[in-house]
Amino acid sequence: VQLQASGGGLVQPGGSLRLSCAASGSISSSNIMGWNRQAPGKQRELVGSITRGGIPIYAGPVKGRFTISRDNAKNTVYLQMNSLKPEDTAVYYCWYDGSGSKYWGQGTLVTVSS
Repeated sequence: VQLQASGGGLVQPGGSLRLSCAASGSISSSNIMGWNRQAPGKQRELVGSITRGGIPIYAGPVKGRFTISRDNAKNTVYLQMNSLKPEDTAVYYCWYDGSGSKYWGQGTLVTVSS
């Protein structure tokens, strides 16, 4: 499985950004896709995930501000980020977990700064 993420960039505090991540290859009929992030000098942490059936979970710091969705026909997961804060600055990695294996995308940088 290969993952291609896009949509990162520079945004001002309070702004919004949407990330996309398309999976290709041997896609399992039962899988979970999600996002982690890694801020400078910190460990990678979970942002959230979503099942193929569309059930999302979110990490505490992003609840109420970020929304994960997916388009199963396109094998694509999205991360809508609203009310962005400087502490959201990080490299965002998408991932795919299916058939007992986990795959990671290449990461896309999100910088929240005025």
